[in-house]
Amino acid sequence: MTQTILITGASSGIGLQLAKDYANQGHKVIACGRDKQKLETALDDNRIDAVVFDIQDGASIESALSAYDSLDLVILNAGTCEYIDDAKKFDAQLFKRVIDTNVLGTGYCLSAVLPKLQRGSHLAIVSSTVTFLPLTRSEAYGASKAALDYLARTLAIDLAEFGIDVSLVRPGFVETPLTDKNTFKMPGRISVQRASEMIRQGLHKRKKIINFPFVFQAIMRLLALLPNAVWHRIAVRMN
Repeated sequence: MTQTILITGASSGIGLQLAKDYANQGHKVIACGRDKQKLETALDDNRIDAVVFDIQDGASIESALSAYDSLDLVILNAGTCEYIDDAKKFDAQLFKRVIDTNVLGTGYCLSAVLPKLQRGSHLAIVSSTVTFLPLTRSEAYGASKAALDYLARTLAIDLAEFGIDVSLVRPGFVETPLTDKNTFKMPGRISVQRASEMIRQGLHKRKKIINFPFVFQAIMRLLALLPNAVWHRIAVRMN
């Protein structure tokens, strides 16, 4: 069955791959991004609607999506990552940028798309496996993704009465322009094609939580079972 699928953060990385893959499956795809030229260049596909808005501008989102009355699947994937390199000199502006984009931006998108979701529709919010454990330099990124974890799991409860399913997607390291900037080792890093495949499989099964890749997230889960004091000592030594 053909679905109308909206994806944010679709000008690169996971969002772009999802847009292409869903279009190849014959779905109507609404691919959203902030930079019009970047979005249209990346997509270059007349089967996909390229919609431009700033996720930190609620009015912009409402206006850009006004032509769409009903959505079957919404994947809120847009986000950013910056690290706190010196915790003693805490960068409040960096922290604000990450929270504004990852958390408040998701909130603005929810305000615009939730009225367009009917009974039987599906909402997915992309977080990260970083939320399993506190990791060095991840004060801003980890806090923003932890907020999305809670947001998605709460929405899953509150939207159930409306017949709207909610999935929380927590990828590990994926080969994207965002992770290309990392200067540290990224264990278990997978291709964006594989990430798209696992997300689509999980959403098709209406999974509440989609964690991947398996080995990496399993290790993170096991480490998360350690007493906090033990993990603290390990993390400090690794820093």
